[in-house]
Amino acid sequence: MTTNAIDIPGYKPGTWVLDASHSEVGFSVRHMMISKVRGAFGMKSATLIAPENPLEAKVEAHVDATTLDTKDEGRDAHLRSGDFFDVENHPTIDFVSTGVRIEGGDFLVDGDLTIRGTTKPVTFEFDFGGFGNDPYGNYKAGASAKTVINREDFGLVWNAALETGGVLVGKDVTITLDLQGALQAA
Repeated sequence: MTTNAIDIPGYKPGTWVLDASHSEVGFSVRHMMISKVRGAFGMKSATLIAPENPLEAKVEAHVDATTLDTKDEGRDAHLRSGDFFDVENHPTIDFVSTGVRIEGGDFLVDGDLTIRGTTKPVTFEFDFGGFGNDPYGNYKAGASAKTVINREDFGLVWNAALETGGVLVGKDVTITLDLQGALQAA
């Protein structure tokens, strides 16, 4: 590793690709200002180019917005509509990293998140689950990550006022990633 590199036990440089069947993008948002609604998207693809120094890594990820699932078909249809994600015109949610850093002991990945055609900078806080070989000889890595965005910054502005005061849908959305990737053979 280079002089400015960090030590992550089990880390191997190379190209890592997403194992979509073991990965998920989740979200939660306030509903009626009293509870949270949770949902998930299917991952379409993700690639991590990992050099010797993990702080020089590059990530590109794509989420299939059409797979949105909150366990309520009517709500899902509304969220896929032009009022929210407009999946007919914007079928993916995209992330491209712009930097990796450690701050206060936290492993942070900065990047540009694109939702509904609007791109804004975000920072994900990562937690590594570890590395290991699966039963088929593939070297795998697991991680989780989290960030909070203001949905209105991305053009997701639909809302409804409540008779009791407040609004139906909160502005802040917590995005959670549960990821597994495989190191590609050289």
